[in-house]
Amino acid sequence: MTVILLILSVITGVFLGKHFGKKEKLAKNLLVLSAGFLITICLNEVFPQVYSSEAGSSLGIFVIAGVLLQMILEALTKGFEHGHFHHHNEHNILPAALMVGLFIHAFIEGIPLANEKEHLSPYLLGIVFHNLPISFILGAFLFNRKNESKTSPYPSLLIVALFALASPMGMLLGNYFNPDLQPYFLAIVGGIFLHISSVIIFESNKNHNIDWVKIGLVIIGVSLALIMHLFHHHPAAGHSH
Repeated sequence: MTVILLILSVITGVFLGKHFGKKEKLAKNLLVLSAGFLITICLNEVFPQVYSSEAGSSLGIFVIAGVLLQMILEALTKGFEHGHFHHHNEHNILPAALMVGLFIHAFIEGIPLANEKEHLSPYLLGIVFHNLPISFILGAFLFNRKNESKTSPYPSLLIVALFALASPMGMLLGNYFNPDLQPYFLAIVGGIFLHISSVIIFESNKNHNIDWVKIGLVIIGVSLALIMHLFHHHPAAGHSH
């Protein structure tokens, strides 16, 4: 079930990006909506689980490591994860680097899923919700380029397949780690989530005007995550020991 949801979220996003990829505003709105959802999942679900563990007081450094790791990955993806993509400068994004950056990003997110007991955990839904806009932009980038064969030595479908399988592969590897390491991996991913969502939400608006649509989309994303939080069963503290 988990693997199917992860793969479907990528395929669905790529499909929508391929057919509606020229609507850049739609991609931006999806990103903002997902950012509101993701930052709420991060603060209400991921971080409480991290800091309720025995190692909680010393895990801040791993959160920071996640933030720094995402900054490094963005040197490869050029900020692809939060919508820094424009058709006029697509030659600046080397598909090989993009593929590596997105794969590492999704692979690391998949590792904590190995110890998730629920089929539809908030953490899983956060990844799924996060995958949709990224995959939308990926589909628009890969399938709406001019002279695709000249700009990339890699077939577009290979990049999509690797991205779709990255989190399931991370989950598979996670089965071989000691479950006691779960808070550390969650802390790293929490840092990644926090960086991506905050960049999307707090990016300067054009001329620094108030963007009511953006604010509304963030509120909707936050509300969806809060509703899920209210109806989600939360085990007692210490469950991740």
